[in-house]
Amino acid sequence: MTLHDLSQKDVIQIKTGENLGRIDDVAFDEHSGALQSVILRGRGHCFGLMGYDEDLIIPWEALKNIGADVIMVDAEPLPVQRRGRRCQ
Repeated sequence: MTLHDLSQKDVIQIKTGENLGRIDDVAFDEHSGALQSVILRGRGHCFGLMGYDEDLIIPWEALKNIGADVIMVDAEPLPVQRRGRRCQ
C-alpha cells in the first residue's frame, strides 16, 4: 500500500464515528525507518480564506483497521498547530 492509497481513505474515530479527514503525510523514525504517526491537515474554512482547523497527529499504533474505503483509529488525535482563524 502506498501513501497515495492511504490518502484516498477517510479516517474514522472508532469511539465517536467522527470523520477526522484524510491522511496527508506520515512521520518516520529517522534512525529505524519505522512509521511513527500519520498527519491530517486541518480543514479550510471559506476556501481557506478564513483559516484552517488544527492539524492532527495520530500515532501509527492507533490505526486499528485499514479497509477498502476507511481507516479506523482508536485514539484521540493530538493537535499539531493552528494555521489561522476559523470562520464563524
